[in-house]
Amino acid sequence: MKELLLQTIRALTELPQEQEEKLLAIARNSSVARGEHFIREGQTPRQFGFIGKGLFRYYYVDDNGNEFTKGFFPEGRFLSSYSAMTLNRPSYFNIEALEPSEIITFDYQQWQDLSAGHPCWNTFLVAILEKAFIKKENREREFLLLDAEARYRSFLKEYPDLSHRVRQHMIASYLGITPVALSRVRRKMGMAHAT
Repeated sequence: MKELLLQTIRALTELPQEQEEKLLAIARNSSVARGEHFIREGQTPRQFGFIGKGLFRYYYVDDNGNEFTKGFFPEGRFLSSYSAMTLNRPSYFNIEALEPSEIITFDYQQWQDLSAGHPCWNTFLVAILEKAFIKKENREREFLLLDAEARYRSFLKEYPDLSHRVRQHMIASYLGITPVALSRVRRKMGMAHAT
């Protein structure tokens, strides 16, 4: 799991050996059961994580108890309520494990101390934030310009192995449609593949 973490970071920045060792010194392994939350809405997060094994979703809950899925995060991704953590305020959303998961956690204060000590961490952080911004921008464009079928096709392209790991009502929520509408889209696509 730690090797996957280091490979992920090395893909984004040049990582000196001593910085790897300092990072691993503040890393803590943790197991998260299916249905357990890494962060709950209203909680002020003090740590972030890296997924070595498993799957998580970010979701909001409205005043009527309806859930709105913000995103899915499989292995090799970082977990955080970033703005809440950096601004020291409660999170607006939840992060839930959809499968039994193994993660590496980092205390945010220890991470800040580490990242202040070498410029490689600034490069890494900028690369992570750029990827997140690009993803957010693409998702906004899809919601504004694409119909349900096109959004589902985009989901399948971005997450090719998730359609069988995630409940359909969560995928529908992510796409901004009802489960019934998703069933129609899936049937239509199935018929299109058959012809």
